[in-house]
Parts: sequence; structure tokens; C-alpha cells
Amino acid sequence: MKKLLQFLFFTIFIFTAAYSKDNSLEKILKKREITIGLDDTFAPMGFRDDKGNIIGFDIDLATEVAKRLGVKPNFKACDWEGIIFDLRSKKIDLIWNGMTITPSREKQILFSEPYFNDDQIVIVTNSSIKNLQDLKNRIIGLQMGSTSYFAFENSTLKNEIKDIKKYSSNVEALLDLEAGRTEAVLMDAVIGRYYAAKKNNFIILKDTLSKENMGIGFRKEDVALKIKIDNTLKEMKNDGTFNEIYKKWFGEK
Repeated sequence: MKKLLQFLFFTIFIFTAAYSKDNSLEKILKKREITIGLDDTFAPMGFRDDKGNIIGFDIDLATEVAKRLGVKPNFKACDWEGIIFDLRSKKIDLIWNGMTITPSREKQILFSEPYFNDDQIVIVTNSSIKNLQDLKNRIIGLQMGSTSYFAFENSTLKNEIKDIKKYSSNVEALLDLEAGRTEAVLMDAVIGRYYAAKKNNFIILKDTLSKENMGIGFRKEDVALKIKIDNTLKEMKNDGTFNEIYKKWFGEK
């Protein structure tokens, strides 16, 4: 019993000591600014308008959270493939840009509670392609470092297609699809449906590759900041602010 009590005391001491060093929230409040990393081509979550301003669903959410924290949001465009490195090397304070929660990412960073659900969809321009089986021996495009890439790697498509082309952004992938250099593009439904609504020649297959949850990415040690933002988002859902922002970008509850 004595040894057990000593072990429990030691465990609590170590946990308390580790947590007491977490001044992530305090730092943000002190400098009165929070730097948010994103891919600025990921419409409608975070992207640039015709004037070059960064706008989007996640941008509005983050701006409201920052306002409630009493800090200024600083949105920083990053290369998506290296955005986790930017977070861990403290070039940004968090990642807020429709980031899918995956086991491999959870090994590297801490995630908020899920705040958005999404699918992995396939977009084509050839009406003869009806389903995933029709992608056999085709050329497919996708964004490097995205969950589309990991969904593809874990699917049977990997061994059935002719070739895979990798891009730094979804926009580049869609441009090559239009140009006929690929025959299909795999991407998040939220961005795919946004662009498909603007283009008459984009066709979304009914088959989906996977279902996913999106979250905000933090450094592993930044627990206090994560808890504060989780609680602030809950407040926004309870008072209707979250739903108002959602309706602005997606038109439905």
C-alpha cells in the first residue's frame, strides 16, 4: 500500500509539474495576437478573394474566437505539406483550415474537439465515369499532404489506377483536370462541392472514399490553449454564433 501511495504521489507530481509549464494560453493573451496557419487555396474554409484578402468559414470562426479571447488573429499562408512542421517549430500558434483528424496526425499534434464533418469525394469531367470502379486504369490527381492522399493510399484504388499526379494545392489539381491532364481528382467534399458549384463541367461521383472529422491543430504541449478554444467554440454553438457563420457559407443549418 505504501509503495502504491508513493507511486500515485509521484505520478500526480509529474503530471502537475508538466501541466504547470503549459503557459500556451497565457502567452497568447499576453502578446494579444494569435498566428493561425492555413492553406489559402482551401475554399470555402480559408482562401483569398479577388482583392487578395483571406476569407472563409474557418476564418470567420477563428476571428470570432480571437475576438472573444481579446486577441488579434494573424492568418499566415503555409505550404500544406509542411504545415505541421511550421506548427511544431513555432512559426504559427495553431492550424485552423479544415484539417482532418487522423491517427498519423494525432501522433504529431494535439487536436481540438471535432467541429465539422466531411467526406472524401471524386470529381471528374467525363460523364462515362460513374463510380470508383470506373477509375481503373485512369490518371488521378490530388493534393500532397492532404487527407485525400492518405485516403487514397489506404484504398483499393492505389493498385488499380494508371498513374497518380500530386499537386501543392487542390486548385492546381482541378486546373489539370479541366486541361485533360488527369481524369479525376480526389479531395475533401467541402472544397470539391464549392468548386463544382462554380463549374458546369465538374461532376461529383456518388461514391465517397471515406468519412472524416475536422479539428484545429495545436502543439502537443499547448493543452491550455486547446481547452480555451474548445470552450469558446461551445459557447458560440450555444449562443447561435456558430450556426450563423455556418449559414453564411453553406446556406443551411
